[in-house]
Amino acid sequence: MHPRGAVGVITRTPVAGEVHFLIRFPDGFEISLPRDGFEVLREFRRRLGQEEIPGQPAEDFDLESMVILRCVIGSRAYGLETEASDTDRRGVYLAPADLEWSLFGAPEQFEDNDGQWCLWELKKFLIMALKANPNILECLYSPLVETATPLGERLLGLRGAFLSQMIFQTFNGYAMSQFRKLEQDRRSIGTVRWKHAMHLLRLLITGASTLRTGEVPVRVQAHRDALLAVKRGEVPWAEVDAWRLNLHEDFSLALIGTKLPERPDYEAANTFLISARHEAAARQVRA
Repeated sequence: MHPRGAVGVITRTPVAGEVHFLIRFPDGFEISLPRDGFEVLREFRRRLGQEEIPGQPAEDFDLESMVILRCVIGSRAYGLETEASDTDRRGVYLAPADLEWSLFGAPEQFEDNDGQWCLWELKKFLIMALKANPNILECLYSPLVETATPLGERLLGLRGAFLSQMIFQTFNGYAMSQFRKLEQDRRSIGTVRWKHAMHLLRLLITGASTLRTGEVPVRVQAHRDALLAVKRGEVPWAEVDAWRLNLHEDFSLALIGTKLPERPDYEAANTFLISARHEAAARQVRA
């Protein structure tokens, strides 16, 4: 189906100790390959002394010029930073029209685990926001915004459209998934990943507050001391679990009284995406 010499586009780079790249072919098929399993097309052409193929999207583009929003998330945004904390950055880029329209499409994200940053293409970002992905919503509500173009400012102004009762499902789902992993580790190897336990609690606190206020309270400064005590392993597991159960109950009560709609505003998100694509196409024509 895809013999040696087939051309694809990298849609995901290795993260968290991984060594494989995710590569998508024009027919939509994706494969995971180590770095020695493929060659960068630009380097291959240079090695053969070939010129660029007319009409093909340029492979070299200035990613930084396409960033419309970048912010700091993680412990520094949560108000849980310590001297040893890294600075985690997340953001959104708008792909150039010729790349988006090509057979390959634009990479959904660029990620650098060593540099602690990730950029999502706008469409991917919007889809995840509509699904109430906690990481994406926290990016939209981060108090530490480093870059925001006029389009990025419009995206921030739209952030309320992504909030809905779906938050209860997604935040709870992430928390329960993490809890099962913590319990498995505790029973199998007798240890608890306390940092993960802390973030489980933080997520439940954030979710309940979002349902009540209609805003994502990224900073949890009021709970800083208690959460950091959990992170340091100073709180017995039984107490951590009891806190978790209380937070789940509070989350359910918040859902009952929330004024958020059942579903996010898909139409507003779609209108914004189409407008952004028109702007990207217009810039391409002017260039």
